[in-house]
Amino acid sequence: MGRIVVLDECGSTNAEAADRTAYGHGDAVIAVRQTAGRGQRGHKWDSVPGENLTFSVVLEPRFLPVARQFLLSEAVALALKDTLEEYGIEARIKWTNDIYVRGGKICGILLENDLYGTNLTRSVVGIGLNVNQTEFAEWVPNPASMSLETGRKYDVDEVFGRLYGRLMARYAQLENGDDGALQEEYNTSLFGLGVPRRFEIPGEGTVTGIIRGVRDDSTLLVEIDGRERGFLFGEIGFVI
Repeated sequence: MGRIVVLDECGSTNAEAADRTAYGHGDAVIAVRQTAGRGQRGHKWDSVPGENLTFSVVLEPRFLPVARQFLLSEAVALALKDTLEEYGIEARIKWTNDIYVRGGKICGILLENDLYGTNLTRSVVGIGLNVNQTEFAEWVPNPASMSLETGRKYDVDEVFGRLYGRLMARYAQLENGDDGALQEEYNTSLFGLGVPRRFEIPGEGTVTGIIRGVRDDSTLLVEIDGRERGFLFGEIGFVI
């Protein structure tokens, strides 16, 4: 287990954890209040101080080829799903790595990777998990939280401890080469798997398709008009 550093306030835990002189493999940076939390595509992450988990973990997956780096994202997403299920909350993974409970987003993940040659060298895994927050800003679309789902309040430190343990266990699974089972679990856990739903495709508009799975290079496979097509991040969006 690495060091756990708790900051009363910081801009972005990912930016803090990116400091190679201060943090190494397994170290985690937790912010009670994060003033410049970031999500995918430059989106802001909104969180009430002290009610949720906003943290980053440093990993050094030098064994993982760049071409298969999405497997790390899968491992992180499954660790979150594992943790929520420990609390009796059924969760699904919305490609690429948002965590959904029913139709609401309960968690976002931001991975920032450093590469050397053909392999990863260092990854900063940023996680924002809604734990006890029950009221959200109007601009936050379809939010969810553990408390909203169950009507209970949780010890945020305990939730972190369980999540950290699950994350390192999934990382060990990946490091030990069990990526086939990892990918199979990720695919069976996908939000919207196997059922018709609407998507937005740039240049094509809104279409109806059926998710069939995800390849280990992150390609989303969607059946549209009887034909299976592959999409990378940014090439297709969910209509929720």
